Amino acid sequence: MYNKITWNEYTEEEKAKVFSFCEAYKAFLDHGKTERECVTAGVELLKANGFVSLDEARKNGTLKAGDRVYVEWMHKDLMAFVIGQKPLESGMNILGAHIDSPRMDIKQNPMYEEENIGYLDTHYYGGIKKYQWVALPLALHGVIVRKDGTKVTLALGEKEDDPVFYISDLLIHLAQEQMEKKAGKVVEGEELNLIIGSIPLKDEEKEPVKKALLALLKEQYAIEEEDFLSAELEVVPAGKARDLGFDRSMIAGYGHDDRVCAFPSLRAVMDFEGTPDRTLCAILTDKEEIGSVGATGMNSHFFENVCAELLDASGVSGELALRRALRNSCMLSSDVSAGFDPNFASAFEKKNAAFMGRGICFNKFTGSRGKSGSNDANAEFVAQIRKIMDDNGVDFQTAELGKVDVGGGGTIAYMCSKYGMNVIDAGIAVLSMHAPWEIVSKADIWEGYKAYLAFLRDAQHME
Repeated sequence: MYNKITWNEYTEEEKAKVFSFCEAYKAFLDHGKTERECVTAGVELLKANGFVSLDEARKNGTLKAGDRVYVEWMHKDLMAFVIGQKPLESGMNILGAHIDSPRMDIKQNPMYEEENIGYLDTHYYGGIKKYQWVALPLALHGVIVRKDGTKVTLALGEKEDDPVFYISDLLIHLAQEQMEKKAGKVVEGEELNLIIGSIPLKDEEKEPVKKALLALLKEQYAIEEEDFLSAELEVVPAGKARDLGFDRSMIAGYGHDDRVCAFPSLRAVMDFEGTPDRTLCAILTDKEEIGSVGATGMNSHFFENVCAELLDASGVSGELALRRALRNSCMLSSDVSAGFDPNFASAFEKKNAAFMGRGICFNKFTGSRGKSGSNDANAEFVAQIRKIMDDNGVDFQTAELGKVDVGGGGTIAYMCSKYGMNVIDAGIAVLSMHAPWEIVSKADIWEGYKAYLAFLRDAQHME
C-alpha cells in the first residue's frame, strides 16, 4: 500500500513480529561491523538453515530444483541461491545489497608516538563528515595476516572489559579559530589519528611508548610492526545497536547503510519456503562505498563468474546460456534512502522524499547532477513492482535523494543492469546516513523483509 503510516496498519500480533525480527537484525549488526564479519555471520545463518557451499553441493551431483547453496568470495562477498524449477537460463529473482560501511582504515605504516602518546594513522573509507568521528569511543576490527599466511583476527572495543580507542578533538576553550573553519576543514583527514596507548617502556629514550606497544602486540598477538603491511584493520564506533525512543520504535546503530537491507535480503532467501518457480539469489557485496571497485566490488566479474559455475553445476554450459540467465533476471538493488529529516527540511523536496515509518522505499533513479550514474528503472518494471507490493499488502513509498541540485548518490543498480536485466533501487529510509550512528524505523525493516519475500516469489522477467 502506497505511502501509508505503517504503524497504523499493524495488529498487535504483527507488531510483535516486527520487534522480534528487529532483535535478530540487531544481533546481526552487532556481530557484523565489517564486511568480513558480515560474511561470517551470514554463512553461519545459511548453514543453520540447510544451505551448503556450492563446492560441497557439486560433490553430490548435478544441482536440482529446491537445492540451497551459497558461495563465499574472498571472505568479503556472499551469495545465496535457492534453485528454481525453471532452467537458470530463464533468469533469477535477485536481491543485491552491500555490507561495507563508512569507517576509518588503518594505514600500512601506521604506528607512531608523539609527546608520549601512541597513535595509529588512519585513512577514512567512504563519504564521511570527518568531525563526526572524533571524541567518541571507537573499536578496532579486522585481520592481520603474517607472511606465513596465518591470521590474527581482532574485534577490540566491543566487550564491557575491552579497551576502546579514541580520536581527540580540540577543547572549546581554545577552539575559536577552529570554529571559524568550514565544516569540511574543522577536522582534516590527516588529523584522524587513533590514540592507542601511553605507558612508556622503561629505560628507553627513543619512542618508549611505541616500543612498549609493539612489545605488547608481540606478546599478546605474536605480530611485528611489519605485519601491519598485510593487515586490514577497520576503526568503527564501539558498542551495540540500541533501541531508540520511549516506544522503542527505532534502532540507532553503526552500519545501517547498508546492512539494514543486507540482513532482510539474506533472510528473505533463507526463509523462502518450498521450491520457487525461478531461482532466487541474494548478493551481499563489498566496496560499494568507494565505487564498487576491486576484486570484491560489484564492478568486478565475481557474480558473473559464480553464475557460470552455477550453470555448470546444473549441467549447462556455454557463454550464451550465461548471457540469457543474466539478461532474463530481475533485481532489487537493496540500498538505503535518505530519510526526510525535519531538522534539515530545506535539503529535501518533500513530495519526493522518503519518510521514516512508511515502509520500503523505491527509487526509480538515483545519481546526481541530472541523474548522472543512475540506473533509472523502466516504467513497465516499476508497474510490476507496484502490483507485487499491493498484492502482498506491503507498505511502500517512492523517493529521490534530496533536491535536484543539492546532492545525490549511487548504488550497485547500474552495474547489474548492464546485463540487460530489469533493476530498481529498493531500501530503507535512514536518518543521519554515514554518521557513526544512524537511525532506522523498525517498521520499515519489517516492510522491507516482506517486500523482498514478495519480490522473490512473484517477480517475472519482462522485455
